[in-house]
Amino acid sequence: MTDAPLPSGSLTAHPWFFCGIGGSGMLPLALILKGHGAAIGGSDRSRDQGRTPEKFAWLEALGFDLHPQDGSGVVSAEQTLVASAAVEDTVPEVVRAAELGCPRMSRAQLLAALFNAAPLGIAIGGTSGKSTVTGMTGWIMTGAGRDPTIMNGAVMKNFAGPEAPFASARVGEGDAFVSEVDESDGSIALYRPKVAVLGNVSLDHKSLEELRDLFGDFLARADVSAINLDDAETAALAGRARALVTFGITSDDAQIGAVDVVEGPTSLAATVLDRRNDTSHALNLKVPGRHNLYNALAAIAAANAAGVPVAEAVEALGSFAGLARRFDIVGTSPGGVTVIDDFGHNPDKVSATLATLKAHPGRVIAFFQPHGYGPLRQMGAELAEVFARELGPDDVTVLCDPVYFGGTVDRSEGSERIVRLIREHGGKAEYIPARADCGTWIAQTARVGDRVVVMGARDDTLTVFAKDILAALA
Repeated sequence: MTDAPLPSGSLTAHPWFFCGIGGSGMLPLALILKGHGAAIGGSDRSRDQGRTPEKFAWLEALGFDLHPQDGSGVVSAEQTLVASAAVEDTVPEVVRAAELGCPRMSRAQLLAALFNAAPLGIAIGGTSGKSTVTGMTGWIMTGAGRDPTIMNGAVMKNFAGPEAPFASARVGEGDAFVSEVDESDGSIALYRPKVAVLGNVSLDHKSLEELRDLFGDFLARADVSAINLDDAETAALAGRARALVTFGITSDDAQIGAVDVVEGPTSLAATVLDRRNDTSHALNLKVPGRHNLYNALAAIAAANAAGVPVAEAVEALGSFAGLARRFDIVGTSPGGVTVIDDFGHNPDKVSATLATLKAHPGRVIAFFQPHGYGPLRQMGAELAEVFARELGPDDVTVLCDPVYFGGTVDRSEGSERIVRLIREHGGKAEYIPARADCGTWIAQTARVGDRVVVMGARDDTLTVFAKDILAALA
């Protein structure tokens, strides 16, 4: 993949068309362009299938011109088509754009062009935690009066409200552009950050060898890098950075550290140390889990690298409300069963969520919908080990078939393999092919004090599914 320039002239001088406009990566990018005054049309297979209609109604209310995914929205060679690099050439919008000679950019190419044009680009990288660190960093920069633009893959609760229920982006007038950057498709190579953040490096979509090269080059391109010294793979890349702000909990060498950690079921408190000037600061988070303490330290280090004092960053995080689908408590039933909606989909994310749950009493019913057949083949064995290791003898994992929106992907190996592997590792697991049937089983099985966690990615209707389980428990 190569960098692609923006069309000549201002952003508002060119109409844009987003194929898959409702996707977690596409939506915030479309919102940012719209915020700059660009005319934007789009289509989405989910809209055609009647999934999350409230999202698309909101986009239309904002002035987005939405069409069925049948090519009818691509009408002029002046339009630039924005489509994921994975979108097949047979998709009607792609066919029509080729016929008209429309320029085409991938989501990553457009984001990189916008990001690289900003005076202060803060790029959040790493295998896990990117969206939360992006949200935290963006909130710190907002509180510091820097009026940042923020590009996130998740809805940021601090910026969400009745007028912006799907606030995965913020359009600011300041010089800072805070964005998560993706390594899974190699597009992290497109970004030229002033500040690069690297929280962790572990198996996800690529081999560790590929990840070491991608993340090492990422650090080398930045003016200053914020890195986690507690993560061995990340710490090993420190030599690639031009300048460093380091953070960690267990490493005494970390410039920004944390002690006196107190974990609550829905919160976390700690004392943040700045060892460079021997100061300490009380941190109180409204989000739980030690992984969120790492996320907070990453955001503090990122903002500090961008000129925000540590004390100011720590104070801002006290009012950070979290992200949708990141350990998002849907509610507790009258019978005492709590339902949690979570984005966990790779071994690191699932492990962090389960560890947070198991730090407190109560049985866990972990529902998992794999986010595709390809990812299931890539990381299925590691996922099975995580479920078996993190959950106890009374807990149970429930899997339905992977999410599938169409296409030519190989579907020969599915969730039943993962259930078998969990059982082979000594864990309890159930394979129920249809998701709705999983919900019925969970509602019938759950008892007082249970925590039901709904996990998975690439499917907004998982939130609806979690709410349906809570309703069924009433």
